[in-house]
Amino acid sequence: MNPEIVNFFLQYIKAEKRCSSHTLLAYQNDMKQFVAFLEQTYEFKHPQLADHQMIRSWVVSLAEAKLDSHSINRKIATLRSFFKFLLQKKIINQDPMRKVLAMKTPKNIPSFVRETEMDTLLDAVDFSEDFEGKRDKLILELLYGTGMRLSELIALEVKNIDFFHRTVKVLGKRNKERIIPITPALAEEIKTYIEARDAEGFAHHYLIVSEKGNEAYPVMIQRIVKKYLSLVTSLTKKSPHILRHSYATHLLNNGADLTAIKDLMGHTSLAATQVYTHNSMEKLKKIYEQAHPKA
Repeated sequence: MNPEIVNFFLQYIKAEKRCSSHTLLAYQNDMKQFVAFLEQTYEFKHPQLADHQMIRSWVVSLAEAKLDSHSINRKIATLRSFFKFLLQKKIINQDPMRKVLAMKTPKNIPSFVRETEMDTLLDAVDFSEDFEGKRDKLILELLYGTGMRLSELIALEVKNIDFFHRTVKVLGKRNKERIIPITPALAEEIKTYIEARDAEGFAHHYLIVSEKGNEAYPVMIQRIVKKYLSLVTSLTKKSPHILRHSYATHLLNNGADLTAIKDLMGHTSLAATQVYTHNSMEKLKKIYEQAHPKA
């Protein structure tokens, strides 16, 4: 193994690309797996000198191990970044990834919670009046009312809430900031929660905190979301990301412009947002089938 070159690359990714800790860990794991494969299969200890046939055989081994195509493509993307870095640093003069193709992936239509189910959750379900009840409801309101990602919710600081203009400033992928509007009702819920939180002695620069007043963490948010979504929906997956999908789908179904949704979601391209048009089309088909005399 040649750990120096891999570490050099990972340091570059961390410093220059300003990736999140989650993304950096994914890069580390992908490179570790690739290096291990080269050593075990080819007794080859120089990943920077791997050719396209070695890379293809690794991809084949991943597919044979029943890894899904999305995960394999992410690993391919890691290697593209690695060899692009080597070219930039003039460590190699040919890119072996030019002959490596990404795997075809099925177009999955995002699952979402129905509007009536969200209304039931936020308007009819009883949340306790203590700090935890106010926090749990606010978590659901923020995820559904802004479409922010799990990592963005955890990193949301009180100072980034503008109550006068009713907006929140979110730090997204690659440290890209975006401003998301919030409703007057949500702004008031945030104020009420902060008062309850501070009364518990849990004052913190992060908005959402744990039962002990510490910084929130992914499993905590996921557990809360799953608990309450289970009360209103039969969806198999009940995650914070489902609420993000619901936010985008409901905006689109109610006439929001696709470009505006793209900006609100923090997508880098419109292609990532267009997946929600499938859900909207399904709704239009149902309307057509119910209303058109020839349907």
